[in-house]
Amino acid sequence: MFKEYDVIVVGAGHAGCEAAAAAANMGSSVLLVTMNMETIAQMSCNPAMGGVAKGQIVREIDAMGGYSGIISDKTTLQFRMLNLSKGPAMWSPRAQIDRKRFAEEWRLALERTDNIDFWQDMVSSLIIEDNKAVGVRTSIGSEIRSKSVVLTNGTFLNGLLHIGEKTFGGGRSAEKAATGITEQLVQLGFESGRMKTGTPPRVDGRSLNYSLMEEQWGDENPGRFSYTDIDRPTDKRCCWITYTNSNVHETLKEGFDRSPMFTGRIKGLGPRYCPSIEDKINRFAERDRHQIFVEPEGFHTCEIYVNGFSTSLPEDVQYKALIQIPGFENAKMFRPGYAVEYDFFPPTQLGLTLETKLIDNLYFAGQINGTTGYEEAACQGFIAGINAHLKINQKAELIMKRSESYIGVLIDDLVTKGTEEPYRMFTSRAEHRLLLRQDNADIRLSPIGHALGLISDERLEKVNHKIANSDNIVAFTRKQGIDMTEANEMLENLNSSALTQNVKIFSVLSRPQVNIDDIRKVSVSFNEHLSKFDQDTIEQAEIKIKYESYFLKEQEIVNKMQKMEDKDINPDFDYSQLISLSKEAREKLLKIKPRTLGQASRISGVSPSDISVLMVHIGR
Repeated sequence: MFKEYDVIVVGAGHAGCEAAAAAANMGSSVLLVTMNMETIAQMSCNPAMGGVAKGQIVREIDAMGGYSGIISDKTTLQFRMLNLSKGPAMWSPRAQIDRKRFAEEWRLALERTDNIDFWQDMVSSLIIEDNKAVGVRTSIGSEIRSKSVVLTNGTFLNGLLHIGEKTFGGGRSAEKAATGITEQLVQLGFESGRMKTGTPPRVDGRSLNYSLMEEQWGDENPGRFSYTDIDRPTDKRCCWITYTNSNVHETLKEGFDRSPMFTGRIKGLGPRYCPSIEDKINRFAERDRHQIFVEPEGFHTCEIYVNGFSTSLPEDVQYKALIQIPGFENAKMFRPGYAVEYDFFPPTQLGLTLETKLIDNLYFAGQINGTTGYEEAACQGFIAGINAHLKINQKAELIMKRSESYIGVLIDDLVTKGTEEPYRMFTSRAEHRLLLRQDNADIRLSPIGHALGLISDERLEKVNHKIANSDNIVAFTRKQGIDMTEANEMLENLNSSALTQNVKIFSVLSRPQVNIDDIRKVSVSFNEHLSKFDQDTIEQAEIKIKYESYFLKEQEIVNKMQKMEDKDINPDFDYSQLISLSKEAREKLLKIKPRTLGQASRISGVSPSDISVLMVHIGR
């Protein structure tokens, strides 16, 4: 019945969908196995994509030929560019999404992708031969052979749902858990652990009083995630903001003695940066209120996501507290919030390609690696799918560098440092974030996507035009002067010091108070020159001008660090023989088996003196 596939992807969440699409678009025959064909690309938690650092990841996936940015743009309710008051390294795109349409568009995109087949069943075990993954077995007894397997099981591995004192088996509300895989992998020598995440109650938007809340609209001129020109919805939806209060907090506290978090029934660690409402009240007792974001789940539904009210307290306590929030006095609950506890595998057991070290041709991606978030999962799936295809075709592997992408930062963090709590991406995790901006992801990564066959010639040519055109604008500002009299009137209005002589436009535009539109108003020649270019190109040029010296300094640091990244280490190097290394360093290096000296230097417990010892031996 089944042919032998090149790649089997287990799980059809965000990681699984990107893995399947990437491998198939590169030419592999792919089988996507999911327990429910109706929940492909389900947004299990918040109906949104992007955010701080996460938005950069979505743009990076898109720049290399992934689908997440395109699907998000097609299903956007509202779009906002966050952190515009800060420098461009912090700008982060975020979009509210129509949850149902998002899943539908993902399924349609996968069905339209050549080389992808689907199978609805639970994978209960892997077929391992000669220390290599060669297929899967399903719960109904099917054996399906393949050359590689990508596991993207999300929160389903031995998943447990918690609502107060009630516990149910499941990976998501009304969906059963996946069993068998963890037990097999542990028998094979893998280390596993437990993590937890949670979700808030959903309510009937018709029962809310929005007049007591603050409106939160998206950008007037919304941007997009994808660098393609796909059509987007013209309609927009509003979100709202309200707050908890002391009455809400006191009501919630009444249920703490029945909370699975505080009674010890939940063993797994939850996400530090997305705590439950009861955790917030407990940890931040000095605060008398917490912000609640009221988010619509789609264009054609009244269901509302209560962002900021994630909880696993008993449903009666949830409801009693909920109706004391301003605007929620008459709220009708559709379903209560809950926590889900699940198995994960510490990612130090992986290589930088996301292939496991113990079993060849077996890849892990997404929450199975201890991450949280759709975007973090999607980029791992994308890279795992690519590398699965490359390996079975005897092609060079793809390893993303920390200096070229947030994706590279995320994977290096996981593989090199590991994680004991759900890992979430932040701009602060990237030491070169000034170079890894959302506006230049296409410039940084499209050549890689093109080389892999995921980006067309036409799309790469468009990127090259953007580079050439932005350079053209910068060159124009270097040679074109600006009239001192007209400039000083503008500078005075902007509280910027006056000019004492005529200067080039580049000099004035370098000032933090002055933007490109200010110059256009006082320079006819500049305004005429810019009329030939689109807004993205103009924005790129302005960023180059304003931050040129910072970019040059950052690139110098990258170039210096690259010398260590280029020092390869033999994966079979026997660190136990280097008695000059500290005992901890020997243990950590033997476990992680770093690919380069740079990666070795980032391992917790490996000191600069240990690196010096390694440099001597590598030099020999």
